[in-house]
Amino acid sequence: MEQVLIHGREVVYRLEGHGPLVVLIHGMAGSGATWDRVVPALAERFTVLAPDLPGHGRSAKPIDGDYSLGAFASIVRDLIVTLGFERGTIIGQSLGGGVAMQFAYQFPTRCERLVLVGSGGLGREVSPLLRALAIPGAEVVYPILFASLFRNAGRGLLGGLRRVGLHPSAYVDQIWQSYESLTDPETRAAFTRTLRSVVGSGGQRVSAHDRLPLAADIPTLIVWGSDDAIIPSHHAADAQATLPGSRVEIFAGVGHFPHCEAPERFVRVLTDFLDTTEPATVTDEQFARVLAGVSIA
Repeated sequence: MEQVLIHGREVVYRLEGHGPLVVLIHGMAGSGATWDRVVPALAERFTVLAPDLPGHGRSAKPIDGDYSLGAFASIVRDLIVTLGFERGTIIGQSLGGGVAMQFAYQFPTRCERLVLVGSGGLGREVSPLLRALAIPGAEVVYPILFASLFRNAGRGLLGGLRRVGLHPSAYVDQIWQSYESLTDPETRAAFTRTLRSVVGSGGQRVSAHDRLPLAADIPTLIVWGSDDAIIPSHHAADAQATLPGSRVEIFAGVGHFPHCEAPERFVRVLTDFLDTTEPATVTDEQFARVLAGVSIA
């Protein structure tokens, strides 16, 4: 892992490989480590950048930080520029999908392709647990729900299972990593602000459907697990209806983390998409025409 100061605050990232740039953006209460199962294979042909978003992983967690989708998208842009890249394929999972779509909207000249993995921002429905955690005042019970006592007990249980040859599934492992991160008070505070920026008691607050048509000329791949219990898979079909030229891949028997639960298939599908599509090269003038409702095709 490497780090760089952006606006005076640490942003931690993983950078591997050579070739066209692909940027991997993790979900809420996650980190760049969620992509560990696919980075080595992708790095054989691509330059892979996987940051920890502010408030997540090892990156800075300022109390007064802006944890909106727009702020996250700007940090991703700033990191790309800081590292000397001009543009790349932007890939986001869950919250990261919302960040990826926001990036494509804010910085279309830097987005060659868009890949959404179990993405937020494509419908109201979301896990009842996340809706409950977003209720005003719920943070009062966070120190109890995410107590170090439970973390240590969980570590002991998982350690015992591993010693007898039993290992948690990739799905359980990702959920556990998210839970563990929230036992840290600074991460928990950032999580609260991030969650409430995108989720309310009635479901997801943010919808990208009115802006998705602006990405019609950016090759788009949508990947979802058929058994996603956090964001339902029918959001993929809803998004494709808004973006008729997009590709959709539903992974049967997979949950919210296709890149972890079926990494080999994920790499195969993603690589095929990258190989068989031409990167978009949207100029400011072209994007202005799109905003005005004129196709740039």
